[in-house]
Amino acid sequence: MKWMVIIALALAISSDVLAQDAAARTLDIYFIDVEGGQATLVVTPQGESLLIDSGFPGGSELAASTAGPAAKSHASRIAAAAHDAGVEQIDYLLITHFHADHMGGVTELAQQMRIGTFIDHGSLAEQEQKDAQGMALFNAYATQRAKGRHLEPKPGDRLPLKGIEAIVVSSAAVTLAQPLPGAGGRNSACDTQARPPADAGENARSTGVVMSWGKFRFLDLGDLNTRPLFDLTCPKDLIGPVDVYLVAHHGNADAAKPETFASFKPRVAVLNNGPKKGGAREMFDYLQRDRSIQGVWQLHRAERRGTTNFADERIANLDESTAHYLRISAKQDGSFRVLNARTGKWTDYGAR
Repeated sequence: MKWMVIIALALAISSDVLAQDAAARTLDIYFIDVEGGQATLVVTPQGESLLIDSGFPGGSELAASTAGPAAKSHASRIAAAAHDAGVEQIDYLLITHFHADHMGGVTELAQQMRIGTFIDHGSLAEQEQKDAQGMALFNAYATQRAKGRHLEPKPGDRLPLKGIEAIVVSSAAVTLAQPLPGAGGRNSACDTQARPPADAGENARSTGVVMSWGKFRFLDLGDLNTRPLFDLTCPKDLIGPVDVYLVAHHGNADAAKPETFASFKPRVAVLNNGPKKGGAREMFDYLQRDRSIQGVWQLHRAERRGTTNFADERIANLDESTAHYLRISAKQDGSFRVLNARTGKWTDYGAR
């Protein structure tokens, strides 16, 4: 009887420790400054790493003349953020589409960190294969891809990450055929919107993914635009509400669609803009009007004429002399925090 009591107490203590450990774990997302490209590092509660895109080749134009973080190439900025996150290798690299600002840093990054599995939609759009520079960059990427495992998931497929659910919602200009759980309602903001024409370029072929950790949901669509973006939201909402939305196409005007935001209902919107790239005036105008969004965060202060930036405390980099990231740290209950690495301050968002 004595031993039974001891065993029962040990099991109870063990269960409590495991429960506390699970509650303490977070899903962490680093939005890395690659000056209007994309490089988003996801670290799962299980410690696996997923990098979505790799920024430009070579990186900052200031590298030849400026010391400090801003002088680092985009691959080096990714490696630095990975170090801060306690990541020694990239377990999965998802390339949303084959443009220089999304796949350009892969060759250099592979020299600094091991990349295990490459995820993409296979090949460069046929109409873009005529561009010699773009084709050369794709071939350089394909050379690195051949050194690791390669996956080409289709919409509806789940990425092989442990502990979280990561579902592909778009790829190669194809979108989900059926709504995700909790979605499927009619989107009233679509009623006056005409379905846009097809686009055979790489942006419309972007591989988009929605990630869930308990009640928390994050959406990244790369540069998805035109018909595929519309089809995810109209006439029915196929994705459902998300907590954090990395605004498609760097916050350009073609992503400032009322039907998109009415469908995703993001609590927080993140703009991976540069000083002069992305962050269109039309997008800022829309985000300033949409009172349902609790917070908008920018990687850079936008310098386009007529743009009304959000408060400096919501901007990671006020000019090109720095290379700070934004970080999301989310819990299973749906609550999360946003860190502006420039200020060192966190902003809390409670569970829905």
